[in-house]
Amino acid sequence: MSDIDHYPDALASYDRFDFDDDRWTRPVYRKGEGPAVIVIHEMPGLHPLVVRFADRIIDAGMTVYMPSLFGRPGREVSANYAMGEILKTLCVRREFNAWATDRSSPIVDWLRALAKQAHRDCGGRGVGAVGMCFTGNFALAMMTEPAVVAPVLSQPSLPFPLGDRRRAALGLSPDEVSCARRRFADEGLSAIGLRFKGDPLTPDARWENFQRTFGDGFEAIELADADGRPALGREHPHSVLTLNLRDDDPAGATKKAEERVIAFFKERTAPA
Repeated sequence: MSDIDHYPDALASYDRFDFDDDRWTRPVYRKGEGPAVIVIHEMPGLHPLVVRFADRIIDAGMTVYMPSLFGRPGREVSANYAMGEILKTLCVRREFNAWATDRSSPIVDWLRALAKQAHRDCGGRGVGAVGMCFTGNFALAMMTEPAVVAPVLSQPSLPFPLGDRRRAALGLSPDEVSCARRRFADEGLSAIGLRFKGDPLTPDARWENFQRTFGDGFEAIELADADGRPALGREHPHSVLTLNLRDDDPAGATKKAEERVIAFFKERTAPA
């Protein structure tokens, strides 16, 4: 039985509500008790293995908020589904910047408002946030909201790495970079970044730029391609916490990365 077969109705146990920031309204799935963590799904949507990761955060004593930003919530991943959602998001959705080198996507404003509400609802020292792939840099951009204290960037893939400038770009505005650096220094905060070393969507130039820009505030977790579970026929693994996580190897590198991220959320968000 595959990982995905464990989630025939992945979101059935979650409460769904619509969150409106006076600009956009999006569905959010919530479950758990304790401080809040916002899990921002990857392309093509809120699929069952994103929910599996969220369930493990809940089991560790936290409340998960999972917004659905594109795709069909709960639908399993396929190559055709992924390609269709990429094209739709590039051509139609104005909430996302796929090419901008020096600013984040407009939907990050909505996510900041959600983080503020989640902190108000759940308490704790603050809110954790993880972005994946297309949303990978969103958690760091969200730090202009003071409630966000534990950002995680999994395989950050925007802007699409076409050309030298985009391969190195962080997809963050100068104000967002300055805010994160200031909070790292003044509040003792930090971020975690994850990627497979051979992943062309998170190129070396970008990874090195994150490390150079944020120094010790950026905990870089790099995995060998051989550590990843093959999925979707890709030459290189991509999704560290979901599709390419080797769930059958508890001592493996991807499981240790998953455990580190969950521990980071618990450490940073727990009440003082």
